[in-house]
Amino acid sequence: MNSSPEWRRALRQTAAGCVFVLAAFSAAPALADPGKLDPALRNTQGTVDVLVKMRPVAVRPKPVRGAGEPIASFRARLVDYWREQAAASQAGLQAALEARGITWRSFWLVDALAVRVEASDLPWLAGRDDVARVHADVALRRLDPALVLEPAPASRTPQAVEWGVARIRAPEVWAAGVTGEGVVVAGQDTGVRWSHQALVQQYRGWDGGTVRHDYNWHDAIHTLYGGGTNPCGIDTPGPCDDHGHGTHTIGTMVGDDGGDNMIGVAPGARWIACRNMERGVGRASTYAECFQWFVAPTDLSGGNPRPDLAPDVINNSWGCPPDELCDDPAILEEVVANTREAGIVVVVSAGNSGPGCGSVDTPAAIYDAAFTVGSSTNSEAMSNFSSRGPSPFALTTTMKPDVVAPGSSIRSATRASDTTYSISSGTSMAGPHVAGAVALLIAANPHLRGDVDRIERILSETAVPLAVTQTCGGIGPDTWPNYVAWHGRIDVWVAFRVAETILADGWEAAVP
Repeated sequence: MNSSPEWRRALRQTAAGCVFVLAAFSAAPALADPGKLDPALRNTQGTVDVLVKMRPVAVRPKPVRGAGEPIASFRARLVDYWREQAAASQAGLQAALEARGITWRSFWLVDALAVRVEASDLPWLAGRDDVARVHADVALRRLDPALVLEPAPASRTPQAVEWGVARIRAPEVWAAGVTGEGVVVAGQDTGVRWSHQALVQQYRGWDGGTVRHDYNWHDAIHTLYGGGTNPCGIDTPGPCDDHGHGTHTIGTMVGDDGGDNMIGVAPGARWIACRNMERGVGRASTYAECFQWFVAPTDLSGGNPRPDLAPDVINNSWGCPPDELCDDPAILEEVVANTREAGIVVVVSAGNSGPGCGSVDTPAAIYDAAFTVGSSTNSEAMSNFSSRGPSPFALTTTMKPDVVAPGSSIRSATRASDTTYSISSGTSMAGPHVAGAVALLIAANPHLRGDVDRIERILSETAVPLAVTQTCGGIGPDTWPNYVAWHGRIDVWVAFRVAETILADGWEAAVP
């Protein structure tokens, strides 16, 4: 059980974490303050898990990054600010929960508490002046079938460099001496088989002789959602994958066994991970919990947060649809925006609801703060399943997807054993190619670290147009960018050369 300093009472048999919601919601029942109680909580009975968004209390002005300030220093100041903000706004409710014997956990990346409460207490909770919203936190859905690993031939013959890695021209960057050294990538997913031959050397917790999972692994799964037993258990003290999806995505980012299985884009980078789904079942709170841990990784007890150990990029090959109670499209918007503000690139798979237009429609792919990735095929066309824009939600002001990357028939590592590989298709497979590309750019030019805007712009503006035939959002296939593929499929070699040119022009002097 997580025993972080934020715990004041143990939250037993519920997913620790929290999520936030915006104040603008559809009408709620008149049990307390209409609009504050989630409609999903109507007529509930017994014990329920809820997420309580607080009304913020201004403690001091939000920090602004100073000229020349390293991103790690600025991130630490941001974390201090967010923690102070949460402590001030949550103090009264925490005391009231203690008095009632109600279990809870505090979060700071969003100002909220995860609470296990009796349904009869909901009117009291929603009626408090310091509460902005009470939201249901229930996991109802398994990983979308389109994202499940395909049963593949035991192994397609290793291609040395897998086709997607070669297609984005990562080997040309390697030949220039850049493989991702000094960069940390992260994945929040179903976990990771850390001992896999293509992943173990890149795990930040492994030094070649001893393993240390503190600050390198976090498990946001504290209870079973689907019943039965889990092959990893819960609150696992070291990386474990209960599904296989997470191992596959980490492999595409950094995998390399030193032999014929060169499956990763940035094999010189190190990885860390957080499990946010239980056998493919997620809930908004577990997604938010992993984001918070990445911004300030902790030891295994949940204490001693270290913002300086945050990753440079996070891959998110998941979506949170209405059947996971992400019925408000803005439910994860603030947590993604705050993560990006902390200088971390948030790569998010676009989803597998294509080929129709307007199918980029779930958090976190719909957010401006997310770098949303569609999928392409080996024939340089859009994958049929890849979701297209425009997003149906007004909160999204930019075109989606932001870029495209190889996602059809991608071979990568599997959880089955330390030496096995499998093939899968989905935008889940495309996103890790982009996360690996981010690692290569930062390794090529460390001044890019924390400069999310510039990294995203370089990758999108150096992308290669695809064979698009579809009109979405009134923009035809001959117009670039467009709602099908934005600028196109990433080309990390060209992006790398742009970064080199910027360095040669002395741009580094103006960038901290």
